[in-house]
Amino acid sequence: MQPLTDSDPARISRYRLAGRLGAGGMGSVYLGSTPGGRPVAIKVISDQFQYEEQALERFRREVGTLRTMRSAYSASLIDSGLDAPPYWFATEYVPGRTLHSAVRASGALPAQLCRGLMAALAEGLSDIHVH
Repeated sequence: MQPLTDSDPARISRYRLAGRLGAGGMGSVYLGSTPGGRPVAIKVISDQFQYEEQALERFRREVGTLRTMRSAYSASLIDSGLDAPPYWFATEYVPGRTLHSAVRASGALPAQLCRGLMAALAEGLSDIHVH
C-alpha cells in the first residue's frame, strides 16, 4: 500500500481512506474503512473519465456485474456512488501480497502452486463471464 498523496481524497462518501492500493486505466483503488472500522477496497474513476459517457457506462456495468455476482474468487460489492462525481464503488478488502511482490520476494513459484493459481484464476474469470 502506498500513502495517500495531496491529490488523493481523504474520504469517499462515508469511508475514510488510509492509502492507495493501486491504479489502472480507469481509476485508483484505495484502502478505506467503514465508520465501524471494517476494511474496504474503494475504486474511484479518474477525473479524466468522469464526463466520458462510454467510460461511465463501463464503470456502471462493472458495478452491476459485482452486484449480481457471488464467487469464492471475487470480492463482493458493499456500496457504490454512481449518481454524481466522483464515481466510486466499495468491495470487500482481501488482504494479501500481489503476485509480483511474492515472486520478487521469493523467486519463481513452484509448479504445483502455479497450477493451483491458474485453476483458481480460470474459475474466477469463468464466474465473471457468466454474469
